[in-house]
Amino acid sequence: MKILAIESSCDETAAAVVEDGRTVLSSVIASQVEEHRLYGGVVPEIASRRHAEAIVPVVSRALEEAKLGLSDIDALAVTYAPGLIGALLVGVNFAKGLALSTGLPLVPVHHLRSHIASNYISNKELKPPFLCLVVSGGHSHIVMVEDYTRMKIIGRTRDDAAGEAFDKAARTMGMPYPGGIELDKVAEGGDPRAFKLPRPIVHDAPYDFSFSGLKTAVINLLHNSAQKGETLDRADVCASFRYAVVDCLCTNFIKAAEELNVGRLVIAGGVSANSLLRKTLAEECKKRGWEFYMPEKSLCGDNAAMVGAQGYYEFISGVKADSNLNAYATMSIEEPIF
Repeated sequence: MKILAIESSCDETAAAVVEDGRTVLSSVIASQVEEHRLYGGVVPEIASRRHAEAIVPVVSRALEEAKLGLSDIDALAVTYAPGLIGALLVGVNFAKGLALSTGLPLVPVHHLRSHIASNYISNKELKPPFLCLVVSGGHSHIVMVEDYTRMKIIGRTRDDAAGEAFDKAARTMGMPYPGGIELDKVAEGGDPRAFKLPRPIVHDAPYDFSFSGLKTAVINLLHNSAQKGETLDRADVCASFRYAVVDCLCTNFIKAAEELNVGRLVIAGGVSANSLLRKTLAEECKKRGWEFYMPEKSLCGDNAAMVGAQGYYEFISGVKADSNLNAYATMSIEEPIF
């Protein structure tokens, strides 16, 4: 089964053709990073306009690279939640129009579910059940993936997401957007124990995260040193902050796996590209004899291949939408609606 997938939840316009949920026949991404870098972050109105300009050529190129026509496609999949509402609407409305004109079934896909599904492309042997740490600029969840379309949130952030904390800390240090990637690179040359930073704990929910205090702590460290005329080693600051964030993520993730007796762990989302997170979890799982899976770094960020992967499993489970499909800025991964 060949699925044409569309993704437009933030600042990448993407389209892909995926076969049977595991094989990518084409994947095209039009990134807006350089334009948004001028503003230090994503400007929603600009993102929506660029999606509208890019979506036709991106979808056309995805079909061309797959050497297929619309008559060869079995279904359309589109990200409809969560994300920037204006950006989502571009993809959803385009997909609805395409479904109407071709008669192809339309499959709505939850953005976080598709991040998890990126692992099915990178690790073709992976099957649920497993425990997944979903970490990105807007989300930090521990999710029990019971089946391809049945998921339960075990833990989540109470405030900032891990990716948001990385980006804001990097911005304070004058790094260009997206700062989390640059911070990870600079941290490689620093001492992770140079600065003692807090490890916030949510006492009434042992698997939940809180990154607001940690983010504030590193920003205060930087501001206080600047006010005193002191110069801190940037690599040491980056390494210490990265170590603290990864420590919080891994501690709760490992604790949840141990207490729930799950021996198959998976990571997904933009922050799953973080080199220390990947290395730490690989080592911890090896020590315990657990299986550990992660997506290729090229699939960690937003892309349409992952939408096509999850779209396949949603479609065969009976999920389809009609012309009333809408986009939603927020939505739980547990029980998507459309």
